[in-house]
Amino acid sequence: MKLNLQRPMIFFDLETTGTDVMHDRIVEISIIKVFPDGTEAQRTLRINPGCHIPEGATAVHHITDEDVADKPAFRDIASKLAESFAGCDLAGFNSNRFDIPLLAEEFARAGVDFDFSACRFVDVQTIFHKKEQRTLTAAYRFYCDRDLEAAHSANADTRATYEVLMAQLDRYDDLPNDVDKLAEYSSQTKNVDLMGRLIYDDQHREVINFGKYKGQLAADVLRRDPGYYNWIQQGDFPSNTKRAFTAIKLRAQQR
Repeated sequence: MKLNLQRPMIFFDLETTGTDVMHDRIVEISIIKVFPDGTEAQRTLRINPGCHIPEGATAVHHITDEDVADKPAFRDIASKLAESFAGCDLAGFNSNRFDIPLLAEEFARAGVDFDFSACRFVDVQTIFHKKEQRTLTAAYRFYCDRDLEAAHSANADTRATYEVLMAQLDRYDDLPNDVDKLAEYSSQTKNVDLMGRLIYDDQHREVINFGKYKGQLAADVLRRDPGYYNWIQQGDFPSNTKRAFTAIKLRAQQR
């Protein structure tokens, strides 16, 4: 089945130094850009993270310090990467929870203000978990009836994710071939920030989704406890989350 696209969709996968969205770095990014007419453009970039790649991470993706020693830093490719992502929707496997937030942090460190709010996100893992409860390797075997060779290489995982979504659309008659509806179906919550520290309630109000104020309106908390905002800004939170709290605070001050 061909994806019903009104604008390009980028399937992407990251290989990283670890699983900490705030502190780990990208060592490889693989991209398949699918255009509305069905044509594709793909590329894989190795990136020097500027730090040691832990042996545990290398054991997963097989990328060593030596492999990326002569590769560019993320800041050297960030602007061109943002240009290629502009005007596109994004898809991946567990991308809403990991790849997109980590990519946002890398853009922020590089000084590139990429507007993720303009993108729609399709997380193929969420669709899979709602339908079958499996891993990507099992998903590929289940939907595509093939074994996933070179699992945990960015290119193989990216291609598999794209093919799994195509197979999901073929298999499930109730799964819409529409990016807006796919994005809605593949989201667990209606996130305000990329990490889901803030979510929208059914009245489209920002609600805190963690800690002692979980379930409370962010605007009410910021008004009632001014120190909470400072704690967020000085804490170990993604820059995207900090900006979301700042926007709520500034909006409240203008009223």
